[in-house]
Amino acid sequence: MIAVVTASPNAARADSVRSRQWHLAALDVIKAQQLSQGAGVIVAVADTGVDDRHPELAGAVIAGKEFGEGATGDGKADTDGHGTAMAGLIAGRGLPGESGILGIAPKATILPVQTVHSEFGGSPTNLAAGVEWSVQHGARVICIAAVTSEYPEVRSAIEAAIRADVVVVAGTGNAPATRHVGFPAKIPGVLAVGGTDRDGNHAAISATGPEVLIAAPAVDIISLDVFGKYGTADGTSNATAIVAGVVALVRAKFPRLSAVEVVRRLTATATDRGKPGRDEEFGFGIVDPVAALTASVPSVVPSVASSGVGVPEERGGWSGVVWVVVGGGVLLVFVGLLVRRRR
Repeated sequence: MIAVVTASPNAARADSVRSRQWHLAALDVIKAQQLSQGAGVIVAVADTGVDDRHPELAGAVIAGKEFGEGATGDGKADTDGHGTAMAGLIAGRGLPGESGILGIAPKATILPVQTVHSEFGGSPTNLAAGVEWSVQHGARVICIAAVTSEYPEVRSAIEAAIRADVVVVAGTGNAPATRHVGFPAKIPGVLAVGGTDRDGNHAAISATGPEVLIAAPAVDIISLDVFGKYGTADGTSNATAIVAGVVALVRAKFPRLSAVEVVRRLTATATDRGKPGRDEEFGFGIVDPVAALTASVPSVVPSVASSGVGVPEERGGWSGVVWVVVGGGVLLVFVGLLVRRRR
């Protein structure tokens, strides 16, 4: 399913985009933001960079880092738009008069980690280096709205991040290019995110598998684009960024919770859909930000929490669950690998 992009500012003006953010009402985000807005939480966006010139991102983006041969940037250049869109969904601060893009966690801080470059792609080793750097620079959440080749460097970096008490959120991937849960979402301990449509049904574009832990809106999602524009697209990237924003809300509200406990809170409070209990389309269900911030959830047993890679057995456990951004429509070839952009 090819993403549909609307890049013209005339087609999506700042005073109308808020009404098109259907996922805000679907997830009761405004109510959730009365409880937490993600203040003090750094969310690393390992992507194509973030264009922080958008007024909705004013003050939300700190200096990050660009990875790749000869890279010297701070992550604030994005000629593709994918990373900027993810940042908007996570921490967009809106504009006066309830206009502009509002993120799930508008007081969270975005750390732009540019691991993909629209001109020549990127490599899994860039992602591994970016994840390591993010942990070293204070990220408490890492958003990987992509799937990539199964490089051991990526696995090692993500496992180290999980051990360092960072919540790693990754998209399952987009069908038909990716039919089963992709890498790194399928790494045990990663919060693997699938997609839903406007009616709360499984989105046809979303890859499925036993590693899926949770689902979120993925279809017809509007967000920021480069050069002051806005765009809409389908894909599990959108769902991944939305869930990363919810993680930021929870980490801000409950700063003493471990990463494992944060993920448990999201899965334990998710709205069950599809087959009763956990399934391969929704995982434990659709993320519920209000419930995640208010419900009473038993603590994870110490032996599990200390490992950083599991959840209690009664919740079903976490299964083992080219670098491809799940958004866009552009084909990129690098390091002998084929990359298909999708949001």
